Amino acid sequence: MQIKLMFLFVLILSGCSAGDPISESMAEADLADEILIIDTHMDSPMLVLNSGGEFTLAESTGQFNYEKAKQGGLNAAFMAVYISPSLREEGGAFDLANKMIDQIEESISKNPEKFAAALTPDDIKGNFEKRLISLPMGIENGTALEEKLENIQHFFNRGIRYITLTHSRANGICDSSFDEEKVWKGLSPFGKEVVAEMNRLGLMIDVSHASDDAFFQILELSEAPVLATHSSCRHFVPGLERNMSDEMIKRLAEKGGVIQINFCTSFLDEQYGKAYAEISTRFRAFLQEEDLGRRDARAVEFREKLRQENPLPEVPLGRVVDHIEHVIGLVGVDHVGLGSDFDGVGDSVPVGLEDVSKYRCLVKEMTSRGFSREAIEKICGGNFLRLWKAVEQKSLTENSEDAV
Repeated sequence: MQIKLMFLFVLILSGCSAGDPISESMAEADLADEILIIDTHMDSPMLVLNSGGEFTLAESTGQFNYEKAKQGGLNAAFMAVYISPSLREEGGAFDLANKMIDQIEESISKNPEKFAAALTPDDIKGNFEKRLISLPMGIENGTALEEKLENIQHFFNRGIRYITLTHSRANGICDSSFDEEKVWKGLSPFGKEVVAEMNRLGLMIDVSHASDDAFFQILELSEAPVLATHSSCRHFVPGLERNMSDEMIKRLAEKGGVIQINFCTSFLDEQYGKAYAEISTRFRAFLQEEDLGRRDARAVEFREKLRQENPLPEVPLGRVVDHIEHVIGLVGVDHVGLGSDFDGVGDSVPVGLEDVSKYRCLVKEMTSRGFSREAIEKICGGNFLRLWKAVEQKSLTENSEDAV
């Protein structure tokens, strides 16, 4: 009884439903505090950038901050250095990426009792033992390279450990899943050089956002396992190229890769996706007719009215676990993890998984479905760390062979 009351207290603090079955095992009750929980994609640095230095990541007003992370049991969050596709034409992508890296480093240096940098899997484990939250970094959109191969080395030296090769439009590296125009029919010639250089340096290649053709070409060329830092399963939302098909997931796993499940409800649930697409279509038409920007007061008011008049279906937290179970059914438990996309998807997240404070609820959902502790440890971070080590090892091997 005492154990049940303690677990109930944890659930109340975390915001999880107390009406669900309560585990009799203290190990299960405290599992979120005992294991490494790693999220491989958060857009929180954008909020710091847009605040003009008003706050650091510790006090961020979004879905991630220090208190929320501690409440949810989150131990490591890859901070995404997001580069808008428009900067390919406008310029300034390289400089903006460096500025955002500076701000992430500042968040760490100003909060040494809360955060720590992480350049290796061992760093994450060491920070976990010290009860510090790791803030490793990745670049979202290879446009930051400005089509200069030497900039990969530059960003590696600055602490970047993965690069999402593209975003919502084709760039100089490869085509995008969101872009109807397939400029390169997969990878560009420069993109092929990028894959080889990232392998050489030990930088993880992120295939989220890449087109299907680009994905398969990357797998063919890469000598190291590749990662999808924030993607979901196309099985649940047929036709959404942004998600990964069953064939893609199988090929990814054959190469030792991992898919980190995105929490965006449009990627998780077909009905939600259709309803959201309808609202978005009407909203874009309004912007065009009225010649407004998305953040103009009238635009914000119209969008809120649309949402009130056309309520979106609720998607439960368990839908994330549905995607995890689908991957396990296809390729086993060693090739799936967590990549929320928090602070990048707005309020399009499952009920019960609104921010990083709710990871405890996600762990509880997996436990309630009969997942073993070993499986949960793999999903919450073990699989990703294994891939990262494999990418590092491939780099070390390649460089030692070149030196002979």
